[in-house]
Amino acid sequence: MSILKGSPERPRGGSKKTTVDKDLKRIVQLEKASSRVSQRYLNMGFGFLFLLAVWVFAYFQTGGVEVYSIVTVAALIGAYMAMNIGANDVANNVGPAVGSKALTLVGALCIAAVFEAAGAMIAGGEVISTISKSIVSPDSFADKTIFIWAMMAALLSAAVWVNLATYVGAPVSTTHSIVGGVIGAGIAAAGFAAVDWFVMMKIAASWVISPVLGGVIAAAFLAFIKFAILYRDDKISAAKRWVPVLVAIMASAFSVYLCMKGLKRIWKPDATVLTIVGVVAFAIAYFIVRTAVARVADTLENRRRSVGTLFTIPLICAAALLSFAHGSNDVANAVGPLAAIVNAVTEGEVAAKVTLPFWVLAIGAIGIAVGLLLFGPKIIEIVGEKITKLNRVRAFCVALSASITVIIASTLGLPVSSTHIAVGAVFGVGFLREAITNRRVDVTAGSGSKPTSDPANPTDREIRRWAKARKRKLVRRSHLMTIVAAWLITVPASAIIAALIFFAINAAR
Repeated sequence: MSILKGSPERPRGGSKKTTVDKDLKRIVQLEKASSRVSQRYLNMGFGFLFLLAVWVFAYFQTGGVEVYSIVTVAALIGAYMAMNIGANDVANNVGPAVGSKALTLVGALCIAAVFEAAGAMIAGGEVISTISKSIVSPDSFADKTIFIWAMMAALLSAAVWVNLATYVGAPVSTTHSIVGGVIGAGIAAAGFAAVDWFVMMKIAASWVISPVLGGVIAAAFLAFIKFAILYRDDKISAAKRWVPVLVAIMASAFSVYLCMKGLKRIWKPDATVLTIVGVVAFAIAYFIVRTAVARVADTLENRRRSVGTLFTIPLICAAALLSFAHGSNDVANAVGPLAAIVNAVTEGEVAAKVTLPFWVLAIGAIGIAVGLLLFGPKIIEIVGEKITKLNRVRAFCVALSASITVIIASTLGLPVSSTHIAVGAVFGVGFLREAITNRRVDVTAGSGSKPTSDPANPTDREIRRWAKARKRKLVRRSHLMTIVAAWLITVPASAIIAALIFFAINAAR
């Protein structure tokens, strides 16, 4: 029997979608898009509630005195900056673990929020440098009022820039953002002579040093794991031999990393103590992991995926430790200028180093956690999944590279960005995967796994298959260009924004 004209008919075999199927798919896509938009506005609402709570808290903390109203405004800006740090910068610590499926997104958010806040509150330090990296001397400012407005402009410009970067999906350095803000506000307030350009040149050098060093170290570890374990016929035996060593290296590196960076505001050990800490951590981790791997390995299949499961717990530990160190280290980016403003208002003087009130530190710590929980998933997804595909072995190499690179750079006195290191490491493992895959395609002159019937005279089909495989790009170039462009313009962009904000504030006074 014929079907009415114009009504959809499912073709035999169901090989094609009907009009109804297509319409349903569009409806589902529309519902998902509406849900995302609704969630975004809901998160913005929670963010505004947090800022309102900070305003009320700061108002009562200062006693509601009119002269301290500037402190209340500065506290709001500091909280806004802290939220943006959580939304953008923290993704580098947990993104690889999420992308490799070692952690769920919810689990990663919870772990990062707790350890970021703990790092800021426990090891954030009582005394911090308020003029970021000594770029601008406090003596350059004519009076404390000019200094206060300059610090507010620097803080607000950095927050706005990181917010814009998060919106377009570019992980940027919050340290460089606040550095740019201080430079722009310092020049606007006191002229070009106020800036230490030698320090600025060292920071500019880190734009290249950080990602390259991170990428090279991550790629080197991945290459070692591939050739020492994954490409072996007996992968389980190779894993028993090398996984304990690799995890012990990570434990040693993270122990030294935490002593150098995470606890540097409350404890400053010398090189001898750091060496002892690293050796002891290596030995303890090696013997613990060797026993655990020997017990688990006998139950695993002789496959790459099975070997990858051995890195799950080290990855989770790495995400937590990176978050703790980041919270202790980068909370000053959010509350450093705020602490300087509080000191200038309450003490009546401008100082390079000030005592950090606990309530100021709390605003930074909680703000980072709130920003991560509300707005962090976007950058986490980009770092963990969008740049290149990460499994647990690759994610392990990224985390290990982050700690080792910071140790090397700190030893050499090089200013580096943890953001640039982590993202550079992700690109490093991605480009190594691409190079190895294309090399294997070249060798087999075919699909990457099956050799041609006659390597000297491949068939047309084999040539087409080879050409298709050869075009595979395992690193998304679009993200590479976006991120590199954002890195290059972070300092000048935040500097220009800070200068404009300062001029606007100065004109309105």
